Amino acid sequence: MSSGQFQKQALSVQIRWMIRRDMAEVLDIERDSFEFNWTEEDFLSCLRQRNCIGMVAEYDNRVVGFMIYELHKTRLHILNFAVEPARRKLGIGSQMIEKLVNKLSQQRRQEIVLEVRETNLAAQLFFHAQGFRATQVLRNHYHDSAEDAYVMSFRLDSDSAEESSGPVNRIASY
Repeated sequence: MSSGQFQKQALSVQIRWMIRRDMAEVLDIERDSFEFNWTEEDFLSCLRQRNCIGMVAEYDNRVVGFMIYELHKTRLHILNFAVEPARRKLGIGSQMIEKLVNKLSQQRRQEIVLEVRETNLAAQLFFHAQGFRATQVLRNHYHDSAEDAYVMSFRLDSDSAEESSGPVNRIASY
């Protein structure tokens, strides 16, 4: 048997605005994905803010992934992002990132940023594969643990930015 026979097949998902009835499925994915997870109140208080957007990835009438992000003047800031554990590595997260990248424009928002826990290597590798680069370390960033966070960013002009960014630091290679 060739190794290709063991690869999971990519799923094509519909990405749409999050609505109230999605919350139970979103909370299930959140609990299955993170040790320190958001509560329903965390989601609702965030989504009540004018600049906070929730989107879900839907497959076969089920929510299989979600993202929460904030709109800022020149950037999008991902606050929470997860794919159902059983459906990871099927291209769902990549499709959600592609949707966000398509919201960027040369004239207005040119960057997507997020923080990733230092122990969340899977997320670091995923976002790196999507074109994000680690740009900064936030010491003791999380209130629920003493963990540091890596700030990762994606820029529309990432090719030219990398060439002109000056010295390369250790975290930039993540």
